[in-house]
Amino acid sequence: MKKIVETIGFLVFAQGVGGLLYEWTGWFRLWTVVRHIDFLSDRMLFVNIVLIVTGTAVMIAADSIKN
Repeated sequence: MKKIVETIGFLVFAQGVGGLLYEWTGWFRLWTVVRHIDFLSDRMLFVNIVLIVTGTAVMIAADSIKN
């Protein structure tokens, strides 16, 4: 269970980083999920930062899960 939560946290973190890279450089166009959600198009920078923080928090919280 701990590995699953860590993996989910990493995927959320990676989506946020990929979204920021897309915003700043135009790379990872097909890789980011937030770009494909229409109602978030005006707030993509904020949403990507929230994804990074959330992914980091989930990965840290995974350490408290006992096997």
